[in-house]
Amino acid sequence: MSGSIAFHISTPLIFAAVVLDWFLGDPAWLPHPVRLIGAATAAGERRLWRGEPARDLRNGALLTAAVVLGAGAAVYLALAISTQVGKFFALSAALAVAWTTLSLKGLDAAAAQVERALDEGDLEGARRAMPALVGRDPETLDRDGIMRAAVESVAENACDGVIAPLLFLAAGGPVAAMAYKAINTLDSMIGHRDGRYLYFGRCAARLDDLANYVPARITALCIAAAGGLRSGRARQALAAMIADARRHPSPNAGYPEAALAGALGIQLGGPAVYGGEIEERPRLGVAERAPTAQDIRAARAMLYIAVGLCLCVLVMARWTLAVIAR
Repeated sequence: MSGSIAFHISTPLIFAAVVLDWFLGDPAWLPHPVRLIGAATAAGERRLWRGEPARDLRNGALLTAAVVLGAGAAVYLALAISTQVGKFFALSAALAVAWTTLSLKGLDAAAAQVERALDEGDLEGARRAMPALVGRDPETLDRDGIMRAAVESVAENACDGVIAPLLFLAAGGPVAAMAYKAINTLDSMIGHRDGRYLYFGRCAARLDDLANYVPARITALCIAAAGGLRSGRARQALAAMIADARRHPSPNAGYPEAALAGALGIQLGGPAVYGGEIEERPRLGVAERAPTAQDIRAARAMLYIAVGLCLCVLVMARWTLAVIAR
């Protein structure tokens, strides 16, 4: 049973994991696996980074493999042990692992905090809330920049934080979902293009690109459908995705971002400052109007609709596969 529970969990358990995340988020008292993955990555970087291209490329690849395989193996071992205790305990453990791979409430809460600060005219408060959403330097953002960055983060993290883990849960169970979270965490920590990580983080960055290739495009389609259901803008969302997604420096992030830009009728992208360095991002979508704080609220609403649509697609896909297998 340990193998089946590690690599396949039922659709009701996936729904239960979404509900748990929706209501509980990531409690501070919980020793969240992503924090452990982050600690392992940081420790590995301290030991393996050398500042020499060839060695860093090799060592970064070794660290990436060790963290991803270690995360998957730890989940498999935990579920194997829980199976020896009993079926209910094993199912509860699988549910707990699935829950920790999702961050729907955390993403929504972080965006809502920025939105509230902007509604209250508290620009400094909005800047203080931004690090929970984006990695760019918040002190360089004006009101429009904050609004655009928040919407972009909701779009990108709709994939990284919710829809991609759901797809990996459905396809490969808790082991696959936790391995995905390890890949995503590695990319966020070392998958950068600056001097320190250009070689050391290259394997992590390319693996993240591969892992998100399909989920990013499914997320974009779900966002476009959400735009259609909420405001009748599915066509505009799809048009923006087709026209602009591939202009983004990331092979994946441009898809959900462009789709959300089209669904809202605003333009995303432009200059962003990371570590004091300006990075000019391509413009995504058509600027039918200036962005407002209400766009963050609309993005949050479409986040939930898109996740709901993704769950419906997963149910239909699993049902279809079950019928074919009979």
